[in-house]
Amino acid sequence: MELLEKAVIQAARVGEIPVLEELITRGVNVNIQDEKGYTPLILACYNNHLEAAQLLITAGADVNSKDLGGNTALMGAAFKGYPDIVELLLTHGAEINAQHGNGGTALMFAAMFGRNPVVKLLLEKGADKNMKDTRGMTVTDLAAQQNNKEAMDLLEAPVRFD
Repeated sequence: MELLEKAVIQAARVGEIPVLEELITRGVNVNIQDEKGYTPLILACYNNHLEAAQLLITAGADVNSKDLGGNTALMGAAFKGYPDIVELLLTHGAEINAQHGNGGTALMFAAMFGRNPVVKLLLEKGADKNMKDTRGMTVTDLAAQQNNKEAMDLLEAPVRFD
């Protein structure tokens, strides 16, 4: 990986907006992947850098690119519990029901890790609560396994779009 590509990965990871702006002006590839397959957008989202994520998307970052495990930026934001980043990604076309290597989805991550505001948001945006991972488990199964009663209640409630 060349120096500018390493710089964009690091700037996204730590949310250095002026550095990202300069690198984008220089034409750096905003979809470059590091050795684990992480893109600048995946790193910005995972580390809760909303402004960096917005900048990268505006510069052409692929909102659906996957790391080597099949994880997307949306999955990372759901796992960490960042509703504003989840909203940003969905607004820009993130695939809400994408599955990683083990079949997990953003909704499953949110439910397993108690990120209930994200569970609610994903359900409101139309996430499929009937999808199964490679073990045949649904998001409801995973929420029950973690004793996440709030998520179980959200999953059982009819989805409202008001």
